[in-house]
Amino acid sequence: MQRSSSNSSITTNNTSNSNNQFTQSGGGAGNGSDANGERRSNFSMLEASNVNEHRSSITTSSHFNKMGTQNATKPGDVKKIVIKNFKVKPTLPENYSESTCQKLEEAVVAIQLSKPIKYILEELYQAVENMCSHKMDAQLYTKLKDLTEAHVKRNVETFTGGSMDKLVFLKKINNWWLSYCQQMIMMRSIFLYLDRTYVLQNPTVHSIWDMGLDLFRTHIALNSLVQKRTVEGLLMLIEKERNGDAVDRALLKSLIRMLCDLQIYVSAFEDKFLVATRQLYQAEGQRKMQELDVPEYLQHVEKRLNEENQRLLHYLDSSTKYPLIYTVEKELIAEHLTQILQKGLDTLLEENRLSDLTLLYSLLNRVKNGTAELCGNFNGYIKKKGRTIVIDPEKDKNMVQDLLDFKDKMDVIVRTCFEHNEKFTNSLREAFEFFINQRANKPAELIAKYVDMKLRAGNKEATEEELEQILDKIMVLFRFIHGKDVFEAFYKKDLAKRLLVGKSASVDAEKSMLSKLKQECGGGFTSKLEGMFKDMELSRDINIAFKQYVVNMDGEVTSIDLTVNILTMGYWPTYPLTEVNMPTQLVKPQQVFNKFYLAKHSGRKLQWQPTLGNCVLKARFDGGPKELLVSLFQALVLLLFNEKDNLAFEEILAATNIEDGELRRTLQSLACGRARVISKEPKGREVEDGDQFHYNNEFTNKLFRIKINQIQMKETTEEQKATEERVFQDRQYQIDAAIVRIMKMRKTLSHNLLITELFNQLTFPVKPADLKKRIESLIDRDYMERDKDNQNQYNYVA
Repeated sequence: MQRSSSNSSITTNNTSNSNNQFTQSGGGAGNGSDANGERRSNFSMLEASNVNEHRSSITTSSHFNKMGTQNATKPGDVKKIVIKNFKVKPTLPENYSESTCQKLEEAVVAIQLSKPIKYILEELYQAVENMCSHKMDAQLYTKLKDLTEAHVKRNVETFTGGSMDKLVFLKKINNWWLSYCQQMIMMRSIFLYLDRTYVLQNPTVHSIWDMGLDLFRTHIALNSLVQKRTVEGLLMLIEKERNGDAVDRALLKSLIRMLCDLQIYVSAFEDKFLVATRQLYQAEGQRKMQELDVPEYLQHVEKRLNEENQRLLHYLDSSTKYPLIYTVEKELIAEHLTQILQKGLDTLLEENRLSDLTLLYSLLNRVKNGTAELCGNFNGYIKKKGRTIVIDPEKDKNMVQDLLDFKDKMDVIVRTCFEHNEKFTNSLREAFEFFINQRANKPAELIAKYVDMKLRAGNKEATEEELEQILDKIMVLFRFIHGKDVFEAFYKKDLAKRLLVGKSASVDAEKSMLSKLKQECGGGFTSKLEGMFKDMELSRDINIAFKQYVVNMDGEVTSIDLTVNILTMGYWPTYPLTEVNMPTQLVKPQQVFNKFYLAKHSGRKLQWQPTLGNCVLKARFDGGPKELLVSLFQALVLLLFNEKDNLAFEEILAATNIEDGELRRTLQSLACGRARVISKEPKGREVEDGDQFHYNNEFTNKLFRIKINQIQMKETTEEQKATEERVFQDRQYQIDAAIVRIMKMRKTLSHNLLITELFNQLTFPVKPADLKKRIESLIDRDYMERDKDNQNQYNYVA
């Protein structure tokens, strides 16, 4: 058909190869060119009888639209284009099929026997293509499969016959497998056209490569004897490697890849491998747990896990990773979890073996409940160790420092070894809170004294930054204490001494500690402490005014520089009233101050506290003048020697009226301490009745100003008991107030509910028996009463 002169065109989604031509559906020449040798349109004619008469007058597009209108069942439908291959099949000579099959068979056999092929590979490839073009592809595929199957069957006996060394067998089957794979690759390259046409057109037919694998799997790999020898050989090599022997990893990798390629890795090898692994590590775990210490055992477990990961990396299939590592972890860690912790954890913690603890945590973190068990045992160790620090009275001297060191040590372990795990942090906090309250009141008292030691002016151990860090650590211990009121009582007593004697290391440090306490416990807890600082600031202003007042006065009162601290009674600790005989030169300044102060603050009452006073005395010795920093009691004793050089104990007692025990300690500090400004006869440490004292003119010291320390009575009897008694009294008042507050709001309440409410409101530890006593006391004082019908119920009395 000649092309029309019109400019008609058509587009289609079907594309053709450059060597394909298309024919008319109604017949005609198929050479693809017109009389002038031009290339024809590659589109088939549709309905030739109709198209001829319209070709010159309408476009192809218009023609399809018209046909769509005439023939379509729905508007817009068009008839499909039919495209056919017009390539002319080559004519084959006679007996071509038989001779070609013979050639191909010879080539396949030569490949299988590793002999040279007599024919050119391109010739063989073309022969395969020609046979496939003439519908002989199925026959060709069957022939190739038969030849391959026969070759495999011939070699089965090579692996089943006789007995041979396992390693020799593995090498033999590996070599044959590698050779077989090369053969299949070579054969596939010759039969590539068959693989890309016949196989693709028949989904049920294996590719040449898969066909080769299937035959090898069916006749060799699935043979029970071959499979048994292969797997046993592989397990033997792996066991030897686990025992430390060098093995051929390349051989292992090749054979395991073979099992994976044949898709029998799991069924034939992995299951048996995991059973062998479990049995090996089960026995090894029990043996090593008996032979090794825990740190050595943990290192052994880590080594084993690394070895198994290396096997996975070098030759095992990646799918084995989870069951393999799980098996090792279960047999070496999970099964011995309790024994590892009981046998070694306390030692590791005690010796602070951070690297071993880190390893322990990382290993136990791998198994179920591992970290939970570790956390529980860690908590138990802290409670046991902490209790030994707190309970033993002989360790009271170093209790707080030991607690701080212990807390620092445990914090480092949680932070570095246990990856700052929140469970361990909470467990550490709970354990400290538990054991530190096993001994009522004493830890709170000692913590307060420790703070006093650090805040005193004599403490030169730390810089301001280090002191701040120490206070922060102290506050951590303070949070664990239940009886915070005990801490407050002792802290207030020590703070009073520091402020009154001027021993505070730093006002900034004092106020920083006060701020920390306020932030932790609220303003009510620190209100009295803040009042003490306020008193000291007001006293400074009063003393400035007093000095100006004295300057304007006439008389000898100006010869003594008097400094007075005015203390509000409710803010400061309660001090016992002591009456002593004051010399005239001290009484007169006090009277002047009384007149000055009461003139400004009418209605107030001043009560002097001689136990808190201190003086600076000027003394003359043969070696030269000195200044002595002494307490008021020490000053009263020394001033007596202005009148007489020798005095008996009884004379001093009568002249000063100082309490007997206090006087003995005072004389002891002056006659038996480092600075012996008076001498005692007879010699001795203790002051007894009848002892004689005389002024020591021969006293020498390289310093001009000398501080003579007062020998303090050990705080285990009077002062300590008095502080504890005050705390006990305060607690009773708080309990009474809480009971009345609750009953006033509820009006009527049962005993059990009242006790529960009290436990919720009170901030200090209390026993139910103590609460019951306070309830009885309030009933006796008519604040509440028992219900007449129910003795277990209380009513509020308005």
